[in-house]
This record gives sequence, C-alpha cells and structure tokens, in this order.
Amino acid sequence: MSDLILHHYAGSPFSEKVRLILGYKGMAWKSVIVPVMLPKPDVVALTGGYRRTPFMQMGADIYCDTALMCRLIERLAPVPSLYPAAAGGAAHIVAQWADSALFWCAVPYTMQPAGAAYIFAGAPPEFLKAFGADRAAMTAGMRRPSTADAQAQLLTYLAWLEQQLSDARSFLFGEHACIADFSVAQSIWYMRRAPPVATVLTPFPKTIAWFERVQALGHGSQEALGSDDALAIAATARQHDPCEFDAAQGFEFGASVTISASDYATDPVAGSLVGLSNDEAVLERRDPRAGTLHVHFPRIGFQIKKEKPP
Repeated sequence: MSDLILHHYAGSPFSEKVRLILGYKGMAWKSVIVPVMLPKPDVVALTGGYRRTPFMQMGADIYCDTALMCRLIERLAPVPSLYPAAAGGAAHIVAQWADSALFWCAVPYTMQPAGAAYIFAGAPPEFLKAFGADRAAMTAGMRRPSTADAQAQLLTYLAWLEQQLSDARSFLFGEHACIADFSVAQSIWYMRRAPPVATVLTPFPKTIAWFERVQALGHGSQEALGSDDALAIAATARQHDPCEFDAAQGFEFGASVTISASDYATDPVAGSLVGLSNDEAVLERRDPRAGTLHVHFPRIGFQIKKEKPP
C-alpha cells in the first residue's frame, strides 16, 4: 500500500500529467477525488487555500504545483528517471514552456463552443454557470488568446513538436521519456477529449503517434481514498519531510509570510516559513482537522511576501 496520495479529478490536464508519470514509474498511489470548483473545504484544510488541481500528499506534507510534485516522485522512484542526463537542461525548458505557453493555447482553443459542448455534454445549466464563474475568478487579470489566435499558435507549436520527432525517435528527447514528454502530453490529452476540435492535430501524425506511446504508459496502480481519510492521515502523522533553510535569501526562519502563484489562481497561503531554497519554499500551518502541516511550493512561478504586522 502506497503512502503517496494524489488529490485530483478526472478532467484535470495537470492531473493527467502526474497520473502518466506515476504510470511511467510503475508506482502505486492513493486517489482522492476533489471538487472541480469551490467550495473545497477539505482541500483548503490541507493546503491553506491553494486551489489548483492536483496537489500531492505524503503524511502531513502537502506538495503544490506539478513541477515540485514531479521532483518528489523522482526522489521516491528514481528509476526510470524523469530527468535523464541525455535530455539535458533543454528538457526542463521545454517542460516549463509546455506547462505555460502550450497549455494556455490548448485550453482556450479546446473550450471554444464546439469543444465545450462536447466536454460538458449533459451538464445542467447551473453547473455551467458556476463553473464559468469559478474559472473567471481563477484567471482574473489574465489575457488569454482568442480561438483564432490560439489555433494559429497551436499550429506553430505542433509543427515544432513534429519537427522534433522527425528522426523517428520514440520520445521528445530520445528513446526514453522525460519530464518534457509528460508536460507536453497533458495539453494534447486535453484537446483530444473534444474530438470536434481535436482535428487540429490531424496534420501531425508523428506527434499523434508519440502521444499514444506516452498514453500507453498508463497510470500505475491506484487505490481510492476518501478526503476524510486523507485528513486523518495528515492529522496523525508524526514527522515531516526534512527541508533546508537558506537564511541568506532575506527571510528569517519562522517568519509569517504568504505564498501565492504569480500567474493565475493567486489565492495566498499564510503560514510560518520553515523551508527555503532556490527550488522550494515550505510553510508550516495548523488546521483543526488536519493538524500541523508543511505545505511545499516551488520557487519558480510563486511569490513569497512577508505578512504586514496588524
């Protein structure tokens, strides 16, 4: 039985990225299904307000953002590696591009009326209204491409991928999958959920064949877990994952801070800063149901702010 808990829902692209990585690693994991929109009381109890999906749990340690979650998975199961030496630093660069630029073309393109009608087929009007309001709040202030702009950008991006695969390699950086493959695959997966608009992929047969190889890796072995059980696991945990603290970065150990994403879903999470490095920041916070938690964030894409005294 695995101690690794993934909090996710079926239609979440970033969740699919992590599920495929767990499949690549051949890992067993526990599956907690979270609501697709607010309110999320059990999520907030664990994360302190971080509302993106997915997040990962190990006891009373909560890991936010898939970039950080992937490093945790790599530490737990280093073979096969997500970061093979042969892929070099370029794999990280492509993964970050895919998690941002590619993703934010794929989503608005897929959610044009023909795609949205397919994805939300059978959903009642009140759900559609609530979902739209929830996502509007998450992305307030963001400038997303129009359908026409998203399609033009996607065609360019897909041509780049097709060129990368033109020498008959199995994966983006050679014969073995790496972090870049899974970051790119989530957007292809999301578009393919809406066949009426997934025709944009048709001119790119090598990319389609590559995606099918990634998808064939599966999701590993999962066991359903209730959110109440996940809260109980956190509350009864007796230790936290060790973390380093670099006081030269301008924050004191135990300082009251908030951490928030810098692009969308910027809800701040407050706590005491107990971990700090170039790669990670860790907040300690307490919840009546979940106990004392350490919430982990990557440094890239997130901002730390000192809380103002009352």
